[in-house]
Amino acid sequence: MTDSYHEPIMTRALTDSWTLGGIRISNRVVLAPLAGIGNWFVRLQAKRYGAGLVVSEMVSSFAVHYRNERTCRELLKIHPDEHPVSMQLFGHDPDVMASAAERVAAAGADLIDINMGCPVPKVCKTGAGAALLDDPARAVALARAAARGSGLPVTVKLRTGWRAGERAGIDLAYRLVDEAGVAAVSVHPRAASQRHRGQPDYELVRELAEELPVPVLVSGGLDNADKVREAFERTGAAGVLLARGSLGNPWLFAQLLGLQAGDPDRDEILAELDWVIERAREHLGDERATRYLRKFYPWYVQRLAPTPAAARALQAALQTEPTLEAARALVRESVLDRESVLDRKSVLDPVAAC
Repeated sequence: MTDSYHEPIMTRALTDSWTLGGIRISNRVVLAPLAGIGNWFVRLQAKRYGAGLVVSEMVSSFAVHYRNERTCRELLKIHPDEHPVSMQLFGHDPDVMASAAERVAAAGADLIDINMGCPVPKVCKTGAGAALLDDPARAVALARAAARGSGLPVTVKLRTGWRAGERAGIDLAYRLVDEAGVAAVSVHPRAASQRHRGQPDYELVRELAEELPVPVLVSGGLDNADKVREAFERTGAAGVLLARGSLGNPWLFAQLLGLQAGDPDRDEILAELDWVIERAREHLGDERATRYLRKFYPWYVQRLAPTPAAARALQAALQTEPTLEAARALVRESVLDRESVLDRKSVLDPVAAC
């Protein structure tokens, strides 16, 4: 049984340090695992704005076990300045999980997180992700294997169940602590079938936070500072996981930690986008980064464009720019001279732009 972890709810603050599996975390604001997004420079960005802990995007244990070259080169890359960092693995085979966890530890991870909540069909049909909510014995075996293979603290991320009203994930959390000795549990209090729809059930998180002898973290619906603070107080969680709300908004970390009072101005946003472009170039090279960043641009454009219609037009234009420099120039021109997009791109809807 894991040593008991409890603290008075009224004395907690997001800026407080805490301990996870023997590792000191400087505050309670954490970058959540973001599938297909949470690479090293996204994690480093969160760290630059104050995140106490960062978690990688979801990585296939099979890809790591079988030494997939791109997975090991790109997804296991850890920057020296992002520690403490947790690497999230998914899979269904305990032996493969142990092997992958060993390699992740060798890559420099401080913790390992296992995804037991992803609802995407291509993940679940293999027996991984949210499929583990209905296979608790396998889930426990996977957590044990990750700890055995890595020698690191192991955490898990769960949904509450497959369908609204179900508690399979809550029941599984108790087993994972009692039988696998996981160091912490993160809960997205929506059913897997809901994806990101519906109101999160924060009372279920509070139940776990009050009863489990390990830290419980909360995720889901935390897309602005007020919602984050409300969930933190309502649930009694040890920390908060920022996911979709942090996309293109690293300032949210700073705001929650009292490091920044208001929203960023235009120049701050442009400078941050420049930083992202340069890190993507470093990560993938010019050609691949040009394509990869097309999913990043909308998060920044919505902050820079004067109207939703202008944002849609600029986003559409950026999807066809052939180089990083062309994309950078288009953003700057559209912000500094809003008529330039009309001059350069015929994709702009002339009615919507009026």
